[in-house]
Order: sequence, then structure tokens, then C-alpha cells
Amino acid sequence: MRGSDVHESGTGSEANPNGVSGVDQVFLGLERELAVFLRRARSQSGEMAREVHPGLESSAYGLLVRLEDAGAQRATDLAAYFGVGKATMSRQLRALEDVGVVVREPDPADGRASLVRLTEEGLERFRRVRDARRERYVRKLASWDRGEIAELARLLRQLNDRAED
Repeated sequence: MRGSDVHESGTGSEANPNGVSGVDQVFLGLERELAVFLRRARSQSGEMAREVHPGLESSAYGLLVRLEDAGAQRATDLAAYFGVGKATMSRQLRALEDVGVVVREPDPADGRASLVRLTEEGLERFRRVRDARRERYVRKLASWDRGEIAELARLLRQLNDRAED
């Protein structure tokens, strides 16, 4: 957020330069910056998903991140984690299966269910793209203090955790 977006009193409820009063400028600024951030992140996720395979949608990258982090998962658990419906998750997983980056296997805890996991090829492709992305972050944030980067990661984690409530 830019310093000029919030008035110096810090309450954030003062009139903004456009004359709108009663609007919490702190949260308005947060909303604006998150909207820009999310738009850029969606675009970058699309680019990275297509680096894994040209036919993948942007949502595919987040699924690959989750499967690499958490291991094999039920489709229903993935749908709940991302806050999407079962039909949406099924369609997204089918696209990943079709290009060979994930596979479904019987769930040893419940033979009626299946687990989705990354294939070896999928893991290799994903890690190559992820490592390139991290290098871009390192370059873009080279002028930042490492403590600031850690604080940003902590705050984003806190925001994500609260979004699950």
C-alpha cells in the first residue's frame, strides 16, 4: 500500500481525496492491493501451469503446489481446501490426468475412494517450474530485507489461515 492512500491519523475512516467519507481507507487500500496482487498471481499461475504443460489452466498450478506440499489427497479434500465444488475439482483433476501429471490410486484407508498424487513426470515438471519461479522472486525481492520477506510470508499465512474459518 502506498503511504498516500491512508490519512496520517491512522483511523482510516476520514474522507479520502475524492470526497468519499465514512469509507475505511485502510481496508479500501487492502482490497485494492489484494485485487491487483490476485490478478497478477492468477496471470503468473497461468503462465506456470502452461510451462508444466501447454494445455493446463491457471488453477492447475495451485493444485500441483498442494499435491507436492501435502502428498496424495482425496479429490473432496482438495475441493474443500480450495473452496470449490466437487464438479469443478473433478474437471480440473481430469485435465491434469489427461496430460499425465497426476494419477488416481485406490485409497488404502477406504477402497471406495481414490487418492490423487503427482506422477514422477508431473513432479519433475512442477519442480522445474517452481524453482524458476522462486528464482524470479529472489530477483524481484533482492532489495528487500530478509526479515521483511519473512514477515510478508507470515502475514500471508495468517490471512490464508483465517480465510479457512
